[in-house]
Amino acid sequence: MPRNNKTNNKTKVIIPIVVIALLFLGIGVGMGYFKKNLYTVMKVPDFELTDQNSKKITNKDMLGKVYLVEFFFSKCPTICPVMNTNMKAVQNEINDPNFGIVSISIDPENDTPETLKEHAERIGAKSPNWHFLTGDRNYIGDLADQFNIYVGDQEDEGESLNHSGMIALVDQEGNIRCRYNKDNMPILYYSGLNYEDPEGKTPKLTGRYHPDREILIEDIKKLLK
Repeated sequence: MPRNNKTNNKTKVIIPIVVIALLFLGIGVGMGYFKKNLYTVMKVPDFELTDQNSKKITNKDMLGKVYLVEFFFSKCPTICPVMNTNMKAVQNEINDPNFGIVSISIDPENDTPETLKEHAERIGAKSPNWHFLTGDRNYIGDLADQFNIYVGDQEDEGESLNHSGMIALVDQEGNIRCRYNKDNMPILYYSGLNYEDPEGKTPKLTGRYHPDREILIEDIKKLLK
């Protein structure tokens, strides 16, 4: 009988240890999942616009490619040059025929295909898959709403050219994707801005840090594998 009691006591000790070990293993696997896998936000909205070469570009044309979507305008004196510079850095780092960028102008009255072509050449957009798109302003405003990326109301003179610095990442199947943050919540979109701190808390036009650019490059490479 005493021997059985010892055996039972050992079993009582071992079982909690095993449970705790499995719990920590599960947490570790879960953390690894969030680090390695990208969240699916939604299907990319349908779009059809004209690029800098006067060619119609649709979301269907981009199927099979990993690509980024941003809203900007060529005369923007503030965040657009920063966003374009960060997109150019991504273009140069990825350098893959299956990667593209879609830059949609919110100022189509000025940003004609000819103007956008000059803009593309000026900023060093070399990839044939980097499309600077223009079209009807109301259509573009509605499209931004479908992306859930802020663009100012065309009817509001003070807001019409305001826009977000957020960037959508789209996979080969036309899904908007994103990574999880440190709290395991999807970030939804990536920032195209610069920051004065490496954590990306304080945006600054002349900031030397661009943390989202680095993680965006990592996530593009994940999708291209």
